[in-house]
Amino acid sequence: MVVPEPIGVVLIFSCWNLPLAEGGDGGRRGEKRRKEVRKGGRRGKREKRVGQALRPCSPFDCAPSTGLALEPLSGALAAGNAVVLKPSELAPSTAAFLAANLPKYLDAKAVKIVQGGPEVGEGLMEHRWDKVLFTGNARVGRIIMTKAAKHLTPVALELGSKCPCIVDRINSKWECQVAVNRIVGAKWSTCAGQACIAIDYILVEEQFAPILIELLVSTLERFFTKPEYMARILNEKHFDRLANLLADHRVASSIVHGGGANRKTLTIEPTILLDPPLDSDIMTEEIFGPLLPIITVKKTEDCLAFLKPKPKPLAIYAFTKDEKLKQRIIAETSSGCVTFNDAIVQYGLDTVPFGGIGASGFGQYHGKYTFELFSHRKAVIKRSLWVEFMFRYPPWDEYRMRMLRRAFRFDYVSLVLGLLGLRQHDFKF
Repeated sequence: MVVPEPIGVVLIFSCWNLPLAEGGDGGRRGEKRRKEVRKGGRRGKREKRVGQALRPCSPFDCAPSTGLALEPLSGALAAGNAVVLKPSELAPSTAAFLAANLPKYLDAKAVKIVQGGPEVGEGLMEHRWDKVLFTGNARVGRIIMTKAAKHLTPVALELGSKCPCIVDRINSKWECQVAVNRIVGAKWSTCAGQACIAIDYILVEEQFAPILIELLVSTLERFFTKPEYMARILNEKHFDRLANLLADHRVASSIVHGGGANRKTLTIEPTILLDPPLDSDIMTEEIFGPLLPIITVKKTEDCLAFLKPKPKPLAIYAFTKDEKLKQRIIAETSSGCVTFNDAIVQYGLDTVPFGGIGASGFGQYHGKYTFELFSHRKAVIKRSLWVEFMFRYPPWDEYRMRMLRRAFRFDYVSLVLGLLGLRQHDFKF
């Protein structure tokens, strides 16, 4: 039998963008919370700004989930571990909320909330842990792994990647619009693209690209009628990083929609680019923002050859009705998950594992998989003392060697006959 047991003391580093996710009537509760925040004084203004930048996701995207801080915490506790949770310093209001409220409901001996910046995180990694879960970028992930190696601490990494979206030609006008709605929602409604599972770029047939761009632009204009409907960029550092992606004149010349940016308000318009250079930073680095390159191919099947040499992403999205193409994507590509005819919804499903592969991370959680991530599957074997097989023990004469061969070959019929002393002369080994 297999018995799950706690692995011990767990350290969880949560990210800034989805530490908490609203569920059920989260839209109504979230709006009430935002109104209450706006009524506050100086702290209320600060919360409003952070809330706009850290708006988690729309209710239909993340309804079943409790976020990337509470979900691993609950799974680790359910598995019987003690947990230290380090919220991201980039979301100070959320970190303060967790530190102030979790101790009211959880045993302080089992759960500790540690606030602070990178130096605090580095200090935590100097200690021995039984497991570490880190959600963030690959640069910090490498630091976590390096420090964990000192104590041979097992690590689970949830990292970002360039998640591609394959768009096949869809003849139905209605289905095409539904696909575009889901692409726009997956790219721009979730933290303005500041999410590891957001669509990073689109692959589409060059003949279908103009139709797709036209639909994307019209849908953006319909969805985002007010600037405040778009989340802000996290901070000046990330704003400058995104602005530098567009500063390349080769990239700037490929912009077909948007491109406007305001550093004072930390806002960037939804921006669509058509065939930027593949060797430019925007096509080699994770974008993590409201910029969407569209790469054209001769035919949709060429997308597979395009993706094969790329690092394995956290997710591959594909909008297609072609069943053969779906099977080829599953068989010929490697990624944390594949989602057909939708995007980012896999984050809200607790019945499937969530996690990356290769450069996009390793270790999976959500639902029962969180429990398994923070458990040790201990094998337990029970034997009776009534029956004993003496051929297990020396001296190794011909009879005992013959019986051992039968046992290792799983030749149970010959083994039983040999134990009974029947027809032994008929067997040749």
